Amino acid sequence: MTFQTVGKRKPKYEGIAHVTGETQFVDDMFVPRTLTVKAFRSPVHKGRILKLDTSRAEQMDGVASVITYKDVPANAYGFGADQPVLVQTDIRYKGEPIAAVAAEDEATAYKALDAITIDIEEQEPVFDVLKAMEPDAPQVVPGGNIMMFDDRPYNLATMGDVEAGFKEADHIIEETYFFPDQEHTAMETQVSLVVPEAAGRITVYSVCQDRSMLLGMLAGILQLGSKDALKCECASEWAGRTRSAWRHHAGLNRLKMQAGPVGGGFGGKNEFHADPITAILALKTGRPCKWRWTREEEILYSTHREAMHITYKDGVKNDGRIVARYIKTIRDSGAYVGFNGYATGKTNYFANGPYYVPNLRVEGAAVFTNKPVSSTMRGFAVAPVTFAVEAQMYKIAKTIGMDPLEFRFKNAMRRGDKLVNQQVMHDTSIIEVMQTLAKKAGVQLPDHLSKMTSYDRRA
Repeated sequence: MTFQTVGKRKPKYEGIAHVTGETQFVDDMFVPRTLTVKAFRSPVHKGRILKLDTSRAEQMDGVASVITYKDVPANAYGFGADQPVLVQTDIRYKGEPIAAVAAEDEATAYKALDAITIDIEEQEPVFDVLKAMEPDAPQVVPGGNIMMFDDRPYNLATMGDVEAGFKEADHIIEETYFFPDQEHTAMETQVSLVVPEAAGRITVYSVCQDRSMLLGMLAGILQLGSKDALKCECASEWAGRTRSAWRHHAGLNRLKMQAGPVGGGFGGKNEFHADPITAILALKTGRPCKWRWTREEEILYSTHREAMHITYKDGVKNDGRIVARYIKTIRDSGAYVGFNGYATGKTNYFANGPYYVPNLRVEGAAVFTNKPVSSTMRGFAVAPVTFAVEAQMYKIAKTIGMDPLEFRFKNAMRRGDKLVNQQVMHDTSIIEVMQTLAKKAGVQLPDHLSKMTSYDRRA
C-alpha cells in the first residue's frame, strides 16, 4: 500500500469543493436565531480588577446574555491548570477576555461592550524575557517568572562530559541568536458556533486542530454532568485523559464537537480561543451562539510561535570535529503555561540539529511575560533552534577556515550515533541527503565527500 501512494500524485479528496467554493467552513454555517458573541478584553497589559459593572449591558435591548468568570463552571484550564476562560481578578496580558456578550447582531454586541465599565489597578508589565529573569523583575505569575522543571529553573538534557570536551578542544566559539515570535495569519480567523440540542446537549462546531484533547478540556470547563456525576477541580484534569477515561465524565455524553474543515491552521488552532465562551453563552441563552474573531483580534491576542534567545558554545578541534557543545535556550512563554513546558523539552532534543557531538549539555528555560500565550506553529519548538544551529555551524566553519559544507559532512549524524536523550539513530541519512542536494544544486563535491555514507564508522 505504501508504494502505491508515496511518490505518486493523488487527488485531494476535498480539492474540487475547495476550488469551486463549495466547501462549508464553520463561518459559512447558518443556524436560525444565532446570537453574535463578542468579548470584553483587558485594555491593559497587567493589572488587578477592582470593579467590573456589566449591568448596563445586560439591560440593553437585543442583548441576550452577558457572562463573567462567575458563569464559568470550572474557570481554569490548560496543561498548567492556570489559564482562566474569563479573568476573575489578575490580568496577565492586554486583550485577555474579562467578559463576553451574546446579542442579536454585531452592532448591538459592540454597543454592549461599550456599556461595560471596569476599574483596574494597573501594574507594571514585563515584556522582555531577560528582564523577566532578573530577581527584582515584576512578577507575571505567582511564584516567579521562570518555569520550574522539578527542582531546576530549566529543562536539562546531557550526554558525555562537556567540561572535559572543552578542555580537549582547539577552538571555543560562542554566539547568541535571537528568533522573533511569529503569527500564523491563517486566512480563517478563530470561529466557534455552538448549537444547543435536545436534553441539554450541545454541538460545538469548531476550527480546532486537536479535537480529542480539546474535547476533554471543554467537558471539564462546562461540567455538564449531573450533581452526582464525577467532577473535576479544573478543566485540565481531563486534557490528557484517554477516551476510555473520558467516558467516566458524565458530561461527555452531552457534548459533541465537530471540527473543521479548517481554513488554515499551521498550529494556531491547537488551543482554545473561542469555544468555551461560545459554549457557555449557548447553554445560558438556550440559543445558537457564534463568535468570529476579527483579523485584529487574531493578530494581537491569539497564540503565536515563541520568541527565543539561543546561545551556542562549541569546542572544536583543528580537524573540524565538534567535541563539546553547550546550548542554552530561553523561551518566551507568554502569560500562561500552555504547551510551553512540553515544548521546552522538545527543543532540547532538537537543538543540536542533525549533528553528532559526543559531549553535549542543553539547558532550556521557559520564562513568563505579559504577552498572549506562546504555542504551537509548524516546526513546533524546532524551527528557532534549527535556524540557530545552522547559523552556528556556518560561523564555526568560517572561524576555523573550513568549507561550511565539508564541516557539516564531518559532523553529520551517522547510523549508531546517539541523540542527547540517548536514543540510537538506526536510520539516519543526512549525509545522503546533502549529497543529493549538492547534485541537484550543481555543486561538485570532492571525492571523499561524494563517497561518504551514513554507515561509515566515525574515525
